[in-house]
Amino acid sequence: MPLFLDLHTLPEGITSKHVAEMHQADLDIEHKYNCRGLTYWCDEKRKTAFCLIEAPNKQALIDLHENAHGAIPTRIIEVNDTIVESFLGRIADPEKSHDVSLNIINDVAFRTLMVVKIKQFYRQTRDVEALKARRNEYIAAIKTCSAEFKGRIVKEDGQNFLISFVSVTDAIHCGVKIENRYPKLLQSDMSLKIGISAGVPVTEKDGIFEDTIQTADYLCDFSKECIGITATVRDLYQSENQNKPLPKGDAITVFTKIDENFMIELMAYVEKTWSQSKLSVTDFEENLGLSKSKLYRTMMDLVGKSPNAFLREYRLDHAINLLEKQLGNISEIAYQTGFSSPAYFSKCFQKKYGILPSNFISTK
Repeated sequence: MPLFLDLHTLPEGITSKHVAEMHQADLDIEHKYNCRGLTYWCDEKRKTAFCLIEAPNKQALIDLHENAHGAIPTRIIEVNDTIVESFLGRIADPEKSHDVSLNIINDVAFRTLMVVKIKQFYRQTRDVEALKARRNEYIAAIKTCSAEFKGRIVKEDGQNFLISFVSVTDAIHCGVKIENRYPKLLQSDMSLKIGISAGVPVTEKDGIFEDTIQTADYLCDFSKECIGITATVRDLYQSENQNKPLPKGDAITVFTKIDENFMIELMAYVEKTWSQSKLSVTDFEENLGLSKSKLYRTMMDLVGKSPNAFLREYRLDHAINLLEKQLGNISEIAYQTGFSSPAYFSKCFQKKYGILPSNFISTK
């Protein structure tokens, strides 16, 4: 049976006790609608509650809520139980005390998400096996740091990690420790980017935490420093730490809300158009409504790269993934990723990765 996570916006005055009573009301009549309520999360501060329910369809879930207590969900998404547990830590009610009749769960669904991206350089003069061993050592360190700061690894593929934290402080301190773990190795053989964002599991998007994941992912591609965070994350960190500033150092870029909106708008446009060889900075200016000088200054301030350099590196990142998966020859991949010719592609590839595409393929 499908599994759904729904969002309820709580009216003023509604407490976790009221939500617990509504959850119990659902459980009392759920059999009439062929549903099974698994658990819920309540956030009095943010005035939100989220219910995890097995149901034949969304309408059955709505009918259950309407007849149990009258609170209709604001939004419903279909989810996977493994993913929910990875993000939120449970898919069932915590065991209640034996001396209470009502299981009041004071547990919020708000999470801080970290995306970690490792990009490896393939120098022809390097010992490839030694480099792989050091990369694996670093990946093990990322896992160790995540566990140390109570992070839950939701997804990993050997180069990218998605990690969920209950505490913003834990996420920030984990990111800083990961960045400091092997600085010499990172500078010589690999690049590391960390994006940290925070939000709720259900929004207007179809996927769980989709908005928050997307923002953290964009921060990895967009931040000039090793670690990019939103202003919301900074403010929450200071709130959790009695207004203490972020950890010392210049490895963290804080994106204001204006910066964040610019980043999301730009990345949405890049994702739709990056493979078009005729795409130019002029197209960026026209679609974002910015002058050439304003676009250049904003990109240099946030990313440390010109719009042209950013687009070129974005294409190269896609190209190396295609080459690694052997999804075409060099010429095909050059044109697929928006380069005007295979020769120009090879030149740019070698400049960024320290190896020609043909030699890179031979190492696979």
